[in-house]
Amino acid sequence: MKWNLENLYQSLEAWQLDFDRMESLVREIPKYQGKLSDFETFKAYYRLQKECSRTLHKLYQYANLKSDLNRKDVENSARVQKMADLVNRFSQATAFEKPEILSLGWEKVESFLEKDDELEEYRFPFEKLFHQSEHILDKDKEHLLANFNTLSSQGSSLHGALSVADNEARDVTLKDGTTITVTSGNFRSHLADLKDPDDRELVFKTIFSHYEKHKHTYAQIYNTVLQADIAHMKSRNYDSALESFLHKNKIDPVVYHNLVDVAKESTDLLKRYYTIRKTELGLEKHRTFDRFMPLAESSSKFSYDEAKDMFFKSIDHLDEDFKNKAYDALKEGYVDVYEQDGKQTGAYSSSALDEHPFILLNYDETLGDVFTVAHEAGHSMHSLFAMEHQPIATQNYTIFVAEIASTFNEHLLLDYFIANNEGTKEDKIQLLQQSIDDIAATFYRQTLFAAYELKAHEIAEKGEPITHETLNGIMRELYLEFYDIDIEEEPGKSYVWAYIPHMFFAPFYVYQYATSFAASLKLYELVKDDPKNIEKHMKLLKSGGNDFPMNQVEKAGLDLRDKNVFKAVVSRLENLLNELELALKE
Repeated sequence: MKWNLENLYQSLEAWQLDFDRMESLVREIPKYQGKLSDFETFKAYYRLQKECSRTLHKLYQYANLKSDLNRKDVENSARVQKMADLVNRFSQATAFEKPEILSLGWEKVESFLEKDDELEEYRFPFEKLFHQSEHILDKDKEHLLANFNTLSSQGSSLHGALSVADNEARDVTLKDGTTITVTSGNFRSHLADLKDPDDRELVFKTIFSHYEKHKHTYAQIYNTVLQADIAHMKSRNYDSALESFLHKNKIDPVVYHNLVDVAKESTDLLKRYYTIRKTELGLEKHRTFDRFMPLAESSSKFSYDEAKDMFFKSIDHLDEDFKNKAYDALKEGYVDVYEQDGKQTGAYSSSALDEHPFILLNYDETLGDVFTVAHEAGHSMHSLFAMEHQPIATQNYTIFVAEIASTFNEHLLLDYFIANNEGTKEDKIQLLQQSIDDIAATFYRQTLFAAYELKAHEIAEKGEPITHETLNGIMRELYLEFYDIDIEEEPGKSYVWAYIPHMFFAPFYVYQYATSFAASLKLYELVKDDPKNIEKHMKLLKSGGNDFPMNQVEKAGLDLRDKNVFKAVVSRLENLLNELELALKE
């Protein structure tokens, strides 16, 4: 139940040899500058590119995985930093490529592709490049912008330093005299366990007081992020920040707006859920930090083998290829199961080109972790399908479609669990709550943040000042609209914008979680109606990154311009609320 990283490299010495080889490959790249108009040189360059891409991914994956097994190991951390520097040098060395390819024109590039089958795999990457052509600059300007890459990411670096490195654990004394240590990593579990509302408020205030205390600094850091986005928008001649983030993957802005509209049109279901919780938990008022409190206490434990068994049973009625990929994703040597000192927290699936994906877990035998196994297996299955059916150039898929694979598995497992009466009544209630909470968090909460990002960027684009009061005001309006909760009544909650790292690390990113969730649910509905429709889902998984994501989803039978795709989430939530009310009455 541990990773066998020898599946990537037999030793650190082998990794270093590949690193040294990659450095020499990077030094080769400038020799091709200005010569890509020659077919043989063009072909040789993209052979080199393929080798660089495969090697860089493998090197980076090994360094990251090795580090995540023990984040306290300084040598591991140094290896990751070496890789970051190498990737930056690779980016600078290839800065000439896009402008030079564009200068050749599509007709000439296409003639090269048609002349040699080896180059055909680059057809879509080139189509994607020419799609962006109006926003790509000449080689000198591209090189200049590449020099600012590190500086442009300083907002995220500063946020990480202030939120993690300079954010200390604090001891608080509860009403009964007990002292507990509160950290960003454990405060949710405290909020779930503490019975006294004043104790919950104290823990919540302890976490968010850090953001309130540094409100001016966080506002300036976020303004740095906004201004970097606007500089990018202006430098590359986009009409808006939203367009600058959606255009690359040819996402129609109507998708973004449909998502926000459907979420806002169905907030009555969220309010119904919190009314159920308020009544069941005997609360005078349901506050945002009460959302972690369980509606049922379950003592059930599920071993890792039991978790895998339930997942495999939930897909047993589906296509053999789909099932085989599930078994392959979770095979020995590619899943690191249990928590250990220094290990990266959370869970993920990590993929490199032409390499079997690895899954990190911190499995603790809870029902939630059973679903985490299915979720991460979905990502690895996606990578395995893509690796089997796509060449190097189109194996990588976008986050826009990535979460479809993972959440699809969760829908399967949830319905299997309920239909087969797995577990106790408390397990069922807990599972229903978890599933509703997932919809509330993945669809509604992420959409709320998407609406926030759009509003903040629009204000910045107009040249209006960005202050903590401005950002608090946006959040207050959205929480009132989505939850009918006034967050100004809760200590520090108005600064939730400063708490969310994605706002600083990956602008206009979170909407994709909600969009993927809706698409996976709609696909699941099709498969539930007829298991043969798993072919539609598998078609999407096999496509990797061989087309623009909206086209990939459309080929699977879904049009994201149609609000009905998003309304599948609304129907699912309503059904789960009905199930929850029945279970609570049993």
